Amino acid sequence: MAHSLSAKKRIRQSIKRRARNRARRESIKDLTKTFFGALGKGDFSKAETELRGVVKRLDQVASKHTIHKNTAARKRSRLALKLNAAKAGKTGAGTQAAKA
Repeated sequence: MAHSLSAKKRIRQSIKRRARNRARRESIKDLTKTFFGALGKGDFSKAETELRGVVKRLDQVASKHTIHKNTAARKRSRLALKLNAAKAGKTGAGTQAAKA
């Protein structure tokens, strides 16, 4: 248990920061889940909209140093790759079926 006033204040600050950072990380997870939900249904226009929201939130969280900027960039890149692969698979599957 902290005894000095400054140590007690540091504990209060840490609790607030931890709660704020957890909320920021959870918001990224929630937005990512909605993106994958739209992607799973094959609704690419909604998935693109959700991707923009996720990217925006990732950049905001990275700018506050809750996550590292390279972590945000990596997640952004992987989500875009999944969207593009799903689009290519959908259009590619249609052309393959037409050829057969």
